[in-house]
Amino acid sequence: MKILITGGNNAKALKLMKAFSSHFVLLADYGDVPSIITENYAFASFGALNKDSIAHLLLNFCITEAIDSIIPLHDYEIEPLAKSAVLFGEYGIHVLTPQPELIESYRSVEKNTFKNFAVFIHGECIFASGGEIFIRREEELSGVFGYNLPDDELKLFTV
Repeated sequence: MKILITGGNNAKALKLMKAFSSHFVLLADYGDVPSIITENYAFASFGALNKDSIAHLLLNFCITEAIDSIIPLHDYEIEPLAKSAVLFGEYGIHVLTPQPELIESYRSVEKNTFKNFAVFIHGECIFASGGEIFIRREEELSGVFGYNLPDDELKLFTV
């Protein structure tokens, strides 16, 4: 499986890679990106940032690079991708974001500096960096969420 993580120039993206150790991970970002290719991961550039056409740019990139799943880490990517998830799905690309109507409830008002993060796919926690076991959340909850113990309130894990 080939997974695209946006915000690839950020340390959070590198931290997230450990959740997908058995998959090939493509870390991508806008502007200049280091040119590194290994057996398990690579870096790529989306080119110049144009927030008006984020979903279109990322869909074209995913199709060109044969991406199976995309994890948006930039806050400005989450809503456009969530709203375009059905279109991505028609191309066999799974978008890991909450449903559009749930996004605001998972946004953090302050700069999110979470000690831990968890990855959910269709309500099932597939990875928790702190080793915690999360019970099933909303049926369709998907995405990467940060949290701090003992408060396990989930907020979007963004850069």
